[in-house]
Amino acid sequence: MKVTLRFYALLVVLSAPLAVVQAQSSTSDSLLPAAVYNGGHNGTTKVGLRIANGGAGQSGLIGAWGDAFINYMVGKGHEPFTVEWYLGDTTQSIEYLEKGQVDVAVTYNEAAERQVYDSGLVSAWLYGFHDHFYFVGPPSNPAQLSTNDSILAMARKIVQVGNQQAAVPPTNGTVTRFLSRYDKSATNIKESEIFVKIGQVPWAYAYSKWYHQYPRFPIQALEAASLLSEYTLTDRGTWLSSSPDVRSRLTIFKAGTDNETDILLNPARVLIAKKDNLVDKEIGQAFGEWVVLYDEQNKTGGQNVIETFTGTGQTGETKEPLYTRAPVNWSPANSTAGQ
Repeated sequence: MKVTLRFYALLVVLSAPLAVVQAQSSTSDSLLPAAVYNGGHNGTTKVGLRIANGGAGQSGLIGAWGDAFINYMVGKGHEPFTVEWYLGDTTQSIEYLEKGQVDVAVTYNEAAERQVYDSGLVSAWLYGFHDHFYFVGPPSNPAQLSTNDSILAMARKIVQVGNQQAAVPPTNGTVTRFLSRYDKSATNIKESEIFVKIGQVPWAYAYSKWYHQYPRFPIQALEAASLLSEYTLTDRGTWLSSSPDVRSRLTIFKAGTDNETDILLNPARVLIAKKDNLVDKEIGQAFGEWVVLYDEQNKTGGQNVIETFTGTGQTGETKEPLYTRAPVNWSPANSTAGQ
């Protein structure tokens, strides 16, 4: 039975990309939310805030933020409202924001954020939280990566072994392949940055046989890598939000830290639309103040949610927070991206 299910899962993995690309490319005015949150105030229909994001939405953080923010505002005397989450990677989320389809974009590429901010298309650019990239792969480790290797050394080994096996296919064992989301997401941009740093562009025509282009959202891409025994770049939030079965089929070879110079740090920043484009100006502006708030006494700020959020994918008594709090001293003036 397990063999049958695994074979079926592989068929789903291999046949899905085209449909997903089509779904992700839809940016019409009929854009629909992936989920709607009401903070427990059932019957509420007023839309107060629309947030676009990919991985943190799939992990449940956007929902946790939404519910906590609603109750924070209600506690200050505001009438209940809903928060809508729109699924989109960094590129899509910024596009939704520019088109006025959402009020907030939670994104992971500083250079792209800088461009939007300098264009005057947003009223605020804030530091939301730290996520962290994970470089993972099959336990069989056909490229012979070592946890002592740098991330660039790991990429070189995958290129070298992948090219060797493409020329002379192994007669047994796991073939070295790297799964790329290949979708202009922050993860795709980061892995591209890593390969470019070692002088490689495996996506170029004709792209490398070991380079598997798989344009899916984070959780689906990680599941595919686990089923296909491929290396990939993911993030801590996605890793801890995935099922134990998925994680059991992969090994973490390198994990990002909170060091701002770490190439595997994955900072999430929050772009707030211009006031005239907010579905509710008061709520939109209040969210910008709340999302960076760390309230040591009442524990009701956006950063308090970050500090305690463990998602739904972890089992057992001990659960790890998916993310870490944003630095308190960051501002757009601190950013040098795109300058």
